[in-house]
Amino acid sequence: MVGKYRVLVVDDDAAHRTMLRTLVSGWGFDIVDADDGEVAIAAVQAQPVDLVLMDIRMVRVSGIAALEQIKTINPAIPIVLMTAYASVEMAVDALKKGAYDYLIKPLDFDKLRLTLERALAHIRLKAENQPLKRQLESGFQSPGIVGSSPAMVALMETVAQVAVSEATVMVTGESGTGKELVAAAIHLNSPRRAGPFVKVNCAAITESLLESELFGHEKGAFTGADRRKEGRFVQADGGSLFLDEVGEMPVSMQVKLLRVIQERELTRVGGEQVIPVDVRFIVATNQDLAQMIKTGAFREDLYYRLNVVELKTPPLRERRADIPLLATHFLVRFAEKNRKAVERFSPRAMDLLIRHPWPGNVRELMNTIERAVVLSLSDCLDENDFTSLAGGLPETDNPPDGDLFSADVPLEQIEQKAIIKTLASAGGNKSEAARRLGITRKTLREKLKRYNLMDL
Repeated sequence: MVGKYRVLVVDDDAAHRTMLRTLVSGWGFDIVDADDGEVAIAAVQAQPVDLVLMDIRMVRVSGIAALEQIKTINPAIPIVLMTAYASVEMAVDALKKGAYDYLIKPLDFDKLRLTLERALAHIRLKAENQPLKRQLESGFQSPGIVGSSPAMVALMETVAQVAVSEATVMVTGESGTGKELVAAAIHLNSPRRAGPFVKVNCAAITESLLESELFGHEKGAFTGADRRKEGRFVQADGGSLFLDEVGEMPVSMQVKLLRVIQERELTRVGGEQVIPVDVRFIVATNQDLAQMIKTGAFREDLYYRLNVVELKTPPLRERRADIPLLATHFLVRFAEKNRKAVERFSPRAMDLLIRHPWPGNVRELMNTIERAVVLSLSDCLDENDFTSLAGGLPETDNPPDGDLFSADVPLEQIEQKAIIKTLASAGGNKSEAARRLGITRKTLREKLKRYNLMDL
């Protein structure tokens, strides 16, 4: 199985390159080699390559420079770098620019083989996920939902699975996390997509009017009812009914909602006719309904009727990787809406946006960007356009201790100390530590395991 993979070996040391060609081909890989970064770039352009094993220090074009060029040609190719020089700056720079990993010369052959196999296993996993990705990309509709972080990809994969069913769905999450957008995506990708998608905010309608709003009423049912009115249940017939903030629904109305869900029929206020309804229910809440059950504020039997499938929308602080994408999305939208020539963010402004805790989640970010765009006097938003964000930029992280940069310190020891120090400065938050190190959380987890630091 391994023989179908082609590895490009790049090293300007002819003897070392020959040794690697012999060694790696002996493990069943197809080998292409290059004696310089420039030749390596041309090789990637000329033929399919599954993995690049490349020295960092080369005379004409360095491994770092070649890495950047190869990533522009094909960002999916994993690149493993080799170095004989202990430089934490070089190592961190390589990871930031997209290196899969780096190895220390002289090479540990067992470690080399394991690294190659892991990198290629990553390729296999991505290939196995392609059918689902094509499903999401080709036919999946999710207007307004922006994000490619692992948390959002996982959520939308689940939405795609749930949408095609008739199951009642409860969308939970903090205020401002996009629960209504998730509900809309469920409807748009369901067999009911041609039917209506009717929304009701249970917190925005007074208790006295909610029953009439949901069930409808007959003419003369109460003072002011001068004509028959169809309720939201009937309006949603053949489609989906989204009940937002369902935890705000009075207990007396919860009983009536439960009956509609169970019997699939209702009677208008002031009427006697039994009306069948064909509705899929999607509800949302930012409250702890399980706790409300204990206090009697929410009916347990209704809870289990509604919570057939639960989808949790992640808060923005758990998907910080999406902030640049979201911020740019909102910048473009509000610049067009307000006819402003704002085009970009300064690096410090984007850093401020990424570090802010966003207690109001995506809604707070959206409002913040809109305000900054409206008030901006230039084509670039900088940190001065976001003075409303309390606290501003946090203190710059302290640099590593001076002894880390000593030339006689092994690179792995440098990396281990850097990880420990960064984790400590991030208060043990692995996602934040990974961000500060410029690597993914998955890569950080692998390195913690390698150095037996999983308990940190």
